[in-house]
Amino acid sequence: MRALGSDMAAMDFKIPTVLTSEELMEKAFHRASKIRKEGTNSLDTKKKTALAKVTASGDIIVTALQGYVNKFPRLEKEGDFLPELVDIVIGIDRYKKALGAVNWCATKADKLKNDTLRDIRRTKDPEIVEATRRSFYGRLNSYVDRISDDLLFLQDAKNKFRRLPAVEPDTPTIVVAGFPNVGKSNLVTVLSSAEPEIAPYPFTTKGVIVGHIKDDWRKYQIIDTPGLLDREFDKRNAIEKQAVLALRYLTDVMLFVIDPSESCGFPREMQERLLATIKDSFTGVTIIEAESKADIMKTGGDRICFSAQSGENMDILTGRILEELRYIARRKAAEAQIE
Repeated sequence: MRALGSDMAAMDFKIPTVLTSEELMEKAFHRASKIRKEGTNSLDTKKKTALAKVTASGDIIVTALQGYVNKFPRLEKEGDFLPELVDIVIGIDRYKKALGAVNWCATKADKLKNDTLRDIRRTKDPEIVEATRRSFYGRLNSYVDRISDDLLFLQDAKNKFRRLPAVEPDTPTIVVAGFPNVGKSNLVTVLSSAEPEIAPYPFTTKGVIVGHIKDDWRKYQIIDTPGLLDREFDKRNAIEKQAVLALRYLTDVMLFVIDPSESCGFPREMQERLLATIKDSFTGVTIIEAESKADIMKTGGDRICFSAQSGENMDILTGRILEELRYIARRKAAEAQIE
């Protein structure tokens, strides 16, 4: 299994299609059925043919199973965003169990193949050659059948991996929080250097918005997560709560947006309570507090008051965001050198 490294720019692991146990055995037996070898005599022909059939069918099973184990990502680092995310969406314990079962089957199939090849080479009885080959087919099928549920699980896991948001865990990241309609999505679009990607998110019916902020040669990540950070923690279900905790590992800086005009449909007091909840959930994370829709209403408080619509004070807000992200980038670079 491959480790999740810093070069993983997106959740794109190029995992192969996982065949069912029936499809895998059909592929192996179909290949073997086409094999015919010529020998110096009848016994030699039977032995050479049997050896080739066992080798071909065994290699197909072993190669396929080892490929699954090697090409699925390895999730070893606990207390990090991607393993936490995968645990929520797929279930790490079941995931590791399935890969372990597939690896077990690959090992058993390889040993069975080698033992069978040895037994065929040693015998001089044509009937024993055929009986040994048939026995190999039966035992091989039995091994693969025992992991049928694991293969189905891994194919489902592959499909779920493909739907995970394309985030970059090691890129300095700012997460935008606040109630719906306070201007978060519009802000992410304005701040991003290109049109942000909107991808399905596994915890909500909406999509996560991932954009990038360019700063000379540097690139930072900005994320809006509809349905996760737009209501109080105790009103979320268990999966959503776990998702918020997972998000903590990704968040270097948070921008919390308040709509003082209340045109978003949520009272100011409720928005302030959500901010307090976010502060409790993201201890140790720098939180920039800003008020949106400056073109509609200004409170005159200490928070940055901006309008993504008119552009008012966007330079000030952008400057503050870049200041924090540059600090994070320098800190991560220093930590990388120490490691």
